[in-house]
Amino acid sequence: MKIVCSWNRFNSSSSSSSSSSQRGCYYRALRVLFYSTETVTSTPPSTSTSKDTLYKRISPVGDPRVSIVPVLDKWIEEGKSVKREDLRSMIKQLRLYKRFKHALEISQWMSDRRYFVLSPGEISVRLDLISRVHGLEHAENYFESIPNQSKVFQTYGALLNCYARGKSVEQAEALMQKMRDLGFARDPLNYNVLLNLYSQVGQHEKLDTLMQEMKEKGIHWDKFTFSIRLSAYAATSDIDGMVKILKMMEEDSQVIMDWNCYAVAANGYIKAGLKDRALEMIKKSEELITGKKRRVAYEFLLTLYTSIGRKDELYRIWNLYKSFEKVYNTGYCCMISSLLKLDDISGAEKILEEWKSGGTTYDFRIPNLLIFAYCKKGHLEKAEKLVNEAVEKGKKPYANTWNCLATGYLEDDQIPKAVETLKKAILARRSGWKPNRDTLAACLEYMKGQEDVEGAEELLKFLGYPGPSSMDVWERLLNYIEDGKPASAPVNEMDDVGLDDIDEATP
Repeated sequence: MKIVCSWNRFNSSSSSSSSSSQRGCYYRALRVLFYSTETVTSTPPSTSTSKDTLYKRISPVGDPRVSIVPVLDKWIEEGKSVKREDLRSMIKQLRLYKRFKHALEISQWMSDRRYFVLSPGEISVRLDLISRVHGLEHAENYFESIPNQSKVFQTYGALLNCYARGKSVEQAEALMQKMRDLGFARDPLNYNVLLNLYSQVGQHEKLDTLMQEMKEKGIHWDKFTFSIRLSAYAATSDIDGMVKILKMMEEDSQVIMDWNCYAVAANGYIKAGLKDRALEMIKKSEELITGKKRRVAYEFLLTLYTSIGRKDELYRIWNLYKSFEKVYNTGYCCMISSLLKLDDISGAEKILEEWKSGGTTYDFRIPNLLIFAYCKKGHLEKAEKLVNEAVEKGKKPYANTWNCLATGYLEDDQIPKAVETLKKAILARRSGWKPNRDTLAACLEYMKGQEDVEGAEELLKFLGYPGPSSMDVWERLLNYIEDGKPASAPVNEMDDVGLDDIDEATP
């Protein structure tokens, strides 16, 4: 029985698995353009290799569901002291690693257990953490509870950042007006936060108005102001606007041009299909790469050279990258996804071997990129080998990995294997993930041919259906053998119950 399962729907998962890695590189590169309340400390507090420190006790508790308050309390019970600056440094370090809940616990412990009176800066950090952990409403409630003498420029700015991160335009605009009334809108910082918000939500028509307000108030446009406007022009492929802003930046003595500026412009030219001009910008960008941002810059250049199809330059940057920096998992993800986008599977395989021998932490997202490529090309044995290697290392493949294999087995007429693999995908799913609709329909069609009612029931049981609002659809699925209707007919109605081909594309 030959069942042909189209890759059309699944291709979005396969390609986005590669492109999502490249998007990650892109957003990491752009992150330096915009203000954030996050502060990065270069070294964790008190990290002597022999000394027992509070940070060393907290660091291994990676699960955000596990509170670190008992660790803090035990430290004090043992008669050990803790300095305020060490607690502040630990909060910064935890924020760097996106351990926001644990950072918030330390912030609250500082005032609740150690009775430190928080400074406006510490209040601002807590406000940011509350919004990340509990949401905007809780952040607003905390802001209202702050003593009036602490509602200063910093705390208002932190709340504005919370609104911007939550893309709450009306609330951000109302708060900005209050800041104007209080005299807090007197430098580029908060204007840039609002400008960036407008850029992110696509309200580009408000950018020039706000920048004109800055000009009228004598607030100088800094590099971030220019960069946000440049990014907006690039996003809409407004070449004339890009050229104008770049010229203004180059002529402004207070703006120090860096690699980001030209990289963003290059991306704009790529969107407009102007590869030669994009290449010119990429070369300018490369000339300005120095210092701490070198790793992010090289990863961004990998994606840019891929976008214009320059594999020779891609390898040149990769080798340059390795000569200057230790390459971590994000770098390998960028390079492998770039090569796969250029259909260079053999090159991607070589980079994978480099990664395996490079001593970096095992990250399943990296082999998962090749697993997708193998399945799409029909190289199922190679895909199976990578999955088995991961399982042998105690790793759990993602639901989208099993789903990808299931689709590959269907294409290769290995239907029983496809059904079993789809079950594994469903069992490995995360909240919100759904199987590829075409793959599921094909498996049900196969079970119809085998008169396997029990197998169909088991498959649907794994999916957690039927539900009260979807009984009709699922009853028809369970009865498809008796009534002779194609399985794909009710499957096509899964949009109504939320079971569409939502791809878990980012490993």
